[in-house]
Amino acid sequence: MRKAMKQTLVMTVAVTAVLLTACNSKSTSSTQSSTAKVTWSRMEKDNITTMDPSRATDTISYQALKDTMDGLYSYSGKKLVPAMATKIVKPTNNGKTYTFKLRNAKWHDGTPVTAKDFVYAWQRTVDPATKSESAYEYAGIKNANDIIAGKKKASALGVKALDAHTLQVTLAQPIPYFPTMLVNPPFFPQNEKTVKAAGAKYGSTSKDIMGNGAFVLGDWNGTGTAWKENKAKNYWNAKNVHIDQISVTAIKDSATAMNLFQSGKLDDATLSGDQAAQAKTNKDYKGIKQASSYFMYLNVKKVPALKNAKIRQSFSMMINRPEFIKKVLQDGSLNATGVTPTNMADIPATKQDFAKAAAKGYTQYTTYSPKEAKTLWSAGMKEAGLKDLTLTLLIDDTDNSKKSAEYFQNTLEKLPGLHVNITSVPFKTRLSRTLGGDFDISLGGWAATFPDPVNFLDLFTTGATYNLGKWSNTKFDKLIEASKTTDVLDTNKRWQDLLDAQHILTKEMGVIPLYQMVQAHLVNPKMQNLKTGPGGAYNFVGATIK
Repeated sequence: MRKAMKQTLVMTVAVTAVLLTACNSKSTSSTQSSTAKVTWSRMEKDNITTMDPSRATDTISYQALKDTMDGLYSYSGKKLVPAMATKIVKPTNNGKTYTFKLRNAKWHDGTPVTAKDFVYAWQRTVDPATKSESAYEYAGIKNANDIIAGKKKASALGVKALDAHTLQVTLAQPIPYFPTMLVNPPFFPQNEKTVKAAGAKYGSTSKDIMGNGAFVLGDWNGTGTAWKENKAKNYWNAKNVHIDQISVTAIKDSATAMNLFQSGKLDDATLSGDQAAQAKTNKDYKGIKQASSYFMYLNVKKVPALKNAKIRQSFSMMINRPEFIKKVLQDGSLNATGVTPTNMADIPATKQDFAKAAAKGYTQYTTYSPKEAKTLWSAGMKEAGLKDLTLTLLIDDTDNSKKSAEYFQNTLEKLPGLHVNITSVPFKTRLSRTLGGDFDISLGGWAATFPDPVNFLDLFTTGATYNLGKWSNTKFDKLIEASKTTDVLDTNKRWQDLLDAQHILTKEMGVIPLYQMVQAHLVNPKMQNLKTGPGGAYNFVGATIK
């Protein structure tokens, strides 16, 4: 998940001082001599969860992994470009075989990166023993499903090293979007020697990892709130890396982030709430639209009442999304009419934006309608045999999450007999609890890992890792499966499958879509040519600081 996981705390002088110390001074390039380090200071809303490419699931860990590692391809803005592969490959064997020639590249310790490093990494990710929550992304590769199910060994995966610099991948069936998946950490190579030497500690500290990317992670102990990324001397494309060091600090409070930027101690601040609203008039403001959607998960497995579609629909219709965005987020985020974000994918035959096309005729399910919501609530509660219901909303311990939770609590409790409690925990704990099903209601989201609607819709199939609420619909499952198998090469049928699936998910409210994120940033204007990919991840290769 890649999932994008989303801050008003009263900061004491001591805490603020610690944060100030953790941040670099504003980009030294503004005052430096020609021999001084070119540095950039940015923030995240929380800490890195893991640097194990097989186990990372959140956008913060993904950004750090993309800074410090390279897969076969990467994104330069919206353009797919070669990274470890020497070129963008055209498949053979009716779209089922990809043969990649690898460039001469090195791990950060100077040893060669070879095709065997990809084979090892991919087999490790798909092996049930690794317990990777991203293993499902391999489903279209030959034998992957049987390996995930424990029916075959990981060595049977359709990937092999023809020689040190040739990697061949065999798919079970053609996958139109397969190349775009290769930019993500689960498909990165892994250094077998490092993985085995670190054992269970692999990916838990900067000493227990090995990268092959533009930067080397340093000063990260697995729990700290600050880390550094230093330019890698052995990176194959080092000549296009113009930043010597990126300093990152986890800052949960938006007011603190704004103060640090204004005092010149932060080059890129991410804001929400009042600070986001204030920042819009600032000359350094940037509203960065994300291909990410945010949801309210309802746990139908843990709470029997939430199995009732009318109750789920009543929750959605009680939420005034435009008001929530305007009064709470204040960052310009967009009202969500479905789980798939806008401006991510167009339907090939009509050139229509998929999300907008899917919303036609279904907007009533995500439109604020308190009267209809209460009618549905009453009917659903009667069918469930209940007069009242108490639920707990699980959230992150950030300023933005707390404000959001209070808004939803106040809104939903207008349904007669509904009581909503709030539990606030650290991001890592919330992620663990939601993945384990230990919640009633939770807030979370997903950022595009590749620009296709199935990237979002597939999340909510029966048994899917990130179907956190455990909603299930047989027809929905069949449509998603058809889009990936029998209809995969019939463009019109495939996209109709996806539209029909989105309609079912929206009507049933298998998950409640809330908003599409627009991140409010204050950015030092000295940064030039910094590009973001379809999912919103930065690509610092090629970026310069004046």
